[in-house]
Amino acid sequence: MEKSYYNPEDLKKFPKIADFQPQLAKKFFDYYGDVFQDGALSAKEKSLIALAVAHAIQCPYCIDAYTTDSLEKGVSEEEMMEAVHVTAAIRGGASLVHSVQMMNKVKELSM
Repeated sequence: MEKSYYNPEDLKKFPKIADFQPQLAKKFFDYYGDVFQDGALSAKEKSLIALAVAHAIQCPYCIDAYTTDSLEKGVSEEEMMEAVHVTAAIRGGASLVHSVQMMNKVKELSM
């Protein structure tokens, strides 16, 4: 296996963040757990959203975790890929809309 900065085994160590700051870790994990409960959105929908966000922030640990979680919650491969395409469209659109700033600057400097 190729070396990487990201070790898939480290995902299993996530609860260990409590080792250095137990009070804050408990607050985080309590909040995190509450966020992913059924509410106005189902746990399945939240998992799919998390998968899309994981791709947007490019977190390999999150992609791994929420791919697994989504499959366990019954999300199809087609639904997951569509969510990733939504992510790509938003990321691409965000880059393109910022080109307006570049075009404004070009016009300012060209005057």
